[in-house]
Amino acid sequence: MSEETLSNLLKEDRRFEPPAEIAEHANLRAEAYDRAAQDPEAFWAEQAERLSWDEKWDRVLDWDDRPFAKWFVGGRLNASYNCVDRHVEAGRGDKVALHWIGEPEDDTRDLTYAELKDEVSKAANALTELGVGTGDRVAIYLPMIAEAVIAMLACARIGAPHTVVFGGFSSEALSSRLVDCQAKVVITSDGGYRRGAAAALKPAVDEARAKSSAQGHTVEKVLVVRRTGQDVEWNDDVDVWWHDAVDAASTEHTPEAFDAEHPLYVMYTSGTTGKPKGILHTTGGYLTGTSYTHWAVFDLKPETDVYWCSADIGWVTGHSYMVYGPLANGATQVMYEGTPDSPERGRWWKIIQDYGVTIFYTAPTAIRSFMKQGREIPDRYDMSSLRILGSVGEPINPEAYIWYRQVIGGDRTPVVDTWWQTETGMIMISPLPGVTRGKPGSAMTPIPGVSAEVVNEAGDAVPNGSGGYLVLTAPWPSMLRTIWGDDERFIDTYWARFRDQGYYFAGDGAKKDDDGDIWVLGRVDDVMNVSGHRLSTTEIESALVSHPKVAEAAVVGAKDEDTGQAVCAFVILREEAGDGGEDIVAELRKHVRQEIGPIATPRQIMIVPELPKTRSGKIMRRLLKDVAEHREVGDVTTLADSSVMDMISEGIDSGKAED
Repeated sequence: MSEETLSNLLKEDRRFEPPAEIAEHANLRAEAYDRAAQDPEAFWAEQAERLSWDEKWDRVLDWDDRPFAKWFVGGRLNASYNCVDRHVEAGRGDKVALHWIGEPEDDTRDLTYAELKDEVSKAANALTELGVGTGDRVAIYLPMIAEAVIAMLACARIGAPHTVVFGGFSSEALSSRLVDCQAKVVITSDGGYRRGAAAALKPAVDEARAKSSAQGHTVEKVLVVRRTGQDVEWNDDVDVWWHDAVDAASTEHTPEAFDAEHPLYVMYTSGTTGKPKGILHTTGGYLTGTSYTHWAVFDLKPETDVYWCSADIGWVTGHSYMVYGPLANGATQVMYEGTPDSPERGRWWKIIQDYGVTIFYTAPTAIRSFMKQGREIPDRYDMSSLRILGSVGEPINPEAYIWYRQVIGGDRTPVVDTWWQTETGMIMISPLPGVTRGKPGSAMTPIPGVSAEVVNEAGDAVPNGSGGYLVLTAPWPSMLRTIWGDDERFIDTYWARFRDQGYYFAGDGAKKDDDGDIWVLGRVDDVMNVSGHRLSTTEIESALVSHPKVAEAAVVGAKDEDTGQAVCAFVILREEAGDGGEDIVAELRKHVRQEIGPIATPRQIMIVPELPKTRSGKIMRRLLKDVAEHREVGDVTTLADSSVMDMISEGIDSGKAED
């Protein structure tokens, strides 16, 4: 982006007051903003007190060696103890920790905190028996089964940093991570269920282990959970069945306290160079941040709430808001193995009805997919138990927000639209359900304890009504400590752009509306320059989705001889809209003109049956740009369905897209 900042194009006048019941009993009140701003370290110390520490810290924050932070210096604790043992010791061992639901119907398992403690202790003993010690790295490549949570907590219990690799990733992606963090052991399964079929996982581990070996790294053991019962190749020197090693182990295990800065896990995220970045999170600050935000942003009442985060365990959302945050808070939660539409399109809503889910946290991509289907399916289910809805992963379009609130939340539930990243570890910007007047499409303001700003190229705060770069202006407990094995890349990637100010740059563009509320616009890479005007793909997508016939849209900027870049849109229509009619493209162009202005009018609109998405639900705009610029389509291996790109390319070639 140049000095010319992003324009504030969208206006949103709808507001939703906090429900009186939630406001009256809210965990966090409005006064917390001022209290946190006046003395941030005292505020974070207060949040850290929510955990059990073996030794208290000497210093809340050591920020002397910027940008390398240390939090709760001198403190010692164990993450697994905080997530499991302390609840059992407090007499809550019979409380359900996990309602686990497999994709095949009637395949369920409830784990109480006492049972979870036993399972984690057995797994910790088994890992120790396999030679895993403090500091050794363990890779976890599992479907959404209870053993994934057990494995993570077992690693934390013995001080072995885990790296969870999403089960949809290829053997190549897995091997690069095994080599980078020098993983000693891999925990996997024979397979998992996806859309009614058993999908193999063990073969990818075998291939990844061979590729790692060719690069000079040896994976010593592979611990395998039997999930589907399918045949797997076996190497007695390396492979060990989970049921042999773990089930036979003792339930007695005393967790060791580790330094607050002891590495908890490495989470790999995509890098611009093609080499994944291993984001390092440590123990004390991360657990403080995730437990605080889970309690505050979702207004968690652990005695009565049933919480469900639909994220896969292979992503940071699964770490922070399915494992460490909720379990540290003693929550009862749902964990579901499968996809939202298997074996029926109402599967998620049936789970909410059957388990009385009160707090539901999911991604805008999923919400827009449900919008496409219409409200008839969710209307079949009783979701009156819901009291708070959350959105995560990317900005939520105002119309998707309204649909989510009205159709899923019965027009009574606050929607917390959360902004954060793998790197931040915890939610940074979000409404508070008992405090904030919700505004569709806006993440609103930084939560108490967090300092964020929208700045221009020079690092100066922009006025209300303007856009720029989203930065974090002060350290926070769950911040990444470095990129695994590459401190220089850590500095260059996150701290170099605003080095003089000492700001962390998230890589996202944002705007402040006339009220000063923050609208996250997505990666600055997704900003187009059309005839010298800066346009956000997110805002044009939101304009398209606000049309009653549109369920979902993806916008890219394609090279254009006249304007530099031109707007190209790929649109999925709602089911009730049929093919949209012969004038649908002209209708949508006109709609964008009215919503934003002539400069944002798409040069090309293509009606498509589906968009290219990863299994985590993120739209791969890079591939759409390849199509729009008539290039050979790039790597599609991370897509949930690679055939989608063939359909889109064929549509372009057959002239189905209108210019």
